[in-house]
Amino acid sequence: MNYVINAMNYVLSFEVYVMLPILMLIICMIVKMKFLDALKHSLTLGIGFFGIFMVFDAFVAKMGPVIEIIAEKSGQERAILDVGWPPLAAAAWTFRLVPILIILFILINALMLIFKWTNTINIDVWNFWHFIFVGQMVFYTSGNLWMSGFSAILSMILVLKFGDWSAPRAEEMTKIPGIAITTLTGVCYYPYALAMDWILSRIPVIKKINGNPEHIRERFGFFGDPMFIGLIIGTGLGIAADYDFKETANLGISVMAVVFLLPRMAGILGEGLMPISEETKKYILTKFPTMHDARIGMDLAVVIGNPATIATGILVMPMAVILSLILPGVDFIPVGDLPNLIPAGAFIVIAMRGNIFRSVISYIPIIIGHLYFATALSGFFTKITLESEIRITNFNGNITSFLDGGNLFRNYLHALFTGSTWTYMLVPIMLVLIWIAYRSYKKDELRMQESKKTV
Repeated sequence: MNYVINAMNYVLSFEVYVMLPILMLIICMIVKMKFLDALKHSLTLGIGFFGIFMVFDAFVAKMGPVIEIIAEKSGQERAILDVGWPPLAAAAWTFRLVPILIILFILINALMLIFKWTNTINIDVWNFWHFIFVGQMVFYTSGNLWMSGFSAILSMILVLKFGDWSAPRAEEMTKIPGIAITTLTGVCYYPYALAMDWILSRIPVIKKINGNPEHIRERFGFFGDPMFIGLIIGTGLGIAADYDFKETANLGISVMAVVFLLPRMAGILGEGLMPISEETKKYILTKFPTMHDARIGMDLAVVIGNPATIATGILVMPMAVILSLILPGVDFIPVGDLPNLIPAGAFIVIAMRGNIFRSVISYIPIIIGHLYFATALSGFFTKITLESEIRITNFNGNITSFLDGGNLFRNYLHALFTGSTWTYMLVPIMLVLIWIAYRSYKKDELRMQESKKTV
């Protein structure tokens, strides 16, 4: 068993932009693509992912100190430290059920494909940790390995279905056919966002506001361009942090560059992914003629290059800090995970069809929920990381993770499987949200089929 765990740890130690090209090259060989074409497209995919992470890491490096300064200026101390998602992911990979769960995830995905219960072949192995962490949380609370395994599997199945149902709109936004996103962090909020979009579209004043980047650009010209909005937000944050002119200008240009470059990097990623996706689909259709909607399950990074997603994420960042300072009972400031509001909100934006205004409104309740869950469970996360031998240097207090620690979907499943009575009362609402996502998918699928016929 140790050999298996060591082998898995070695494979998972590769960066995403290294591991995914290798996996894609293997898939290309299976679907009998010409080797040189397969190599070229797989490497292009790696370049796209590298570009996205490079730009995003530079953004985090610029944004982190600014947020810390703004938080310190409030004069309010917080006892809990937001360390971001990495310690939780590291703890998840130490869980004793990891080898069994990974095998089960792959087998269940295969069975669901065979019985046509999903269209998605999930190759996003790294993000299996999200499902594993659900099981780990349940085990640490209940001590029941069977319940732990079942909760992890259920989370995987639900996320796979959300990936299926959101795929038409994700494809519409990214212009990359044959993909589905299977990262729990973002896609779990798709049903909620659809319901919010339905509600907002029936409120007289709000329903008339067109917050799409294209409309804003058409109406305001360059001043409505997402990159100009990035410049204004970056400059505003620099002023709020009491930066001098040089540092403020630096931050403004940096945020503007992120807004400009991320869509370009996503375009490179799509350039490599599209031919692989098309060849994979052709091959699958030769073996399984009825699987005309077969898709490849991918990382959330594929969809974060959209200008509306970037703008929404950047706009809600200062809001999250302000909310953490003014809401009673919140005992941390979300500095560790704050930049990840961009990818985490991607499916809110997708559900809203790129309407930034509606996306921001819908995102705020999610942020509030994250702040309270991440605060309430900080002792629990500290215990899990310590027992998994994950140490945070130079800090001995409780830790938390704003986004993944506060994730409403994961925490709902954890509470459901550990007997919290409030979760049973919410089951009808959860079923309604799942039904909304399914109905929306059927409509989107029909619309896309009709549009293909007219082309």
